[in-house]
Amino acid sequence: MNTNQISSPNAGKAGFSTEEEISLAKALGCARAAIDKKAENLKVLDLSELSAFTDYFVICSGTSDRQVKAIADSVEKAMESVGYNALSTEGYTDGRWVLIDFGDVVVHVFLDALREYYDLETLWADAPKISIPSEFYGVAASRLN
Repeated sequence: MNTNQISSPNAGKAGFSTEEEISLAKALGCARAAIDKKAENLKVLDLSELSAFTDYFVICSGTSDRQVKAIADSVEKAMESVGYNALSTEGYTDGRWVLIDFGDVVVHVFLDALREYYDLETLWADAPKISIPSEFYGVAASRLN
């Protein structure tokens, strides 16, 4: 899936029959955009049955503040290109932990050390993990996933 396959808010939800499918497509679109900027250790967690504030977390790491910002920029640009604007973005200036809130999808881009410290994956250990399609990755898949 590329981000162009994500239904925009005004596209009549083409290709998707439920809000859940649209949210999943958005989460995977965010994941793909992050992978395009070499995000590492990317995880998509399904919080739809565990949380009232969002359906999915997309969690990934960058190796420098510049890469964290590049990943965040890529995600925002990909979502904007299909009609989804972030409700809010936090932490971009420092580039250590950028949170991008799309409502039904929340993206967390961390520097590795901060990711280990906050350990969202353990906090949300009961959340099912969504499989990332292998075609999202290039030849460096073993390092990135």
